[in-house]
Amino acid sequence: MEIEVFNETNEKLDTEIKELKELLENICRDEKLDNVVFNVIIIDNAKIKEINRTYRGIDRETDVISFALEDDKTFNFEDVRILGDIYISIDKARSQSEEYGHSFKRELSFLAVHGLLHLLGYDHMTKEDEEVMFKKQEEVLSRYDIKR
Repeated sequence: MEIEVFNETNEKLDTEIKELKELLENICRDEKLDNVVFNVIIIDNAKIKEINRTYRGIDRETDVISFALEDDKTFNFEDVRILGDIYISIDKARSQSEEYGHSFKRELSFLAVHGLLHLLGYDHMTKEDEEVMFKKQEEVLSRYDIKR
């Protein structure tokens, strides 16, 4: 398993990044995902807006965007699953933690788990898919006592 968390902002996030990486490693171990590789990249609103506009055609900020390499069947390796990249807006994580009345750690963890589930093929395009994905992310967060 290889999980990297990169901070591409000017904020000092050493503790948050260490805790987030540990959480994701524990989740992957518990889910028997010992052969995965993926990145989490922490960016600001300006950068995520640019990514959202370029790759999704939506000209606004968002909180998390995942690029799942397994969706592209040209990346098929037998021994390792190269899942892709998760981009998280630090600005959105901070504002949403205040808006929803929970900790910054909870919001950052939620966004990372949400992004990871997208990398694993979960989606919320239909009501049924949304119910499955949201149940899974709450189950995972609860397992690590990361609650609202």
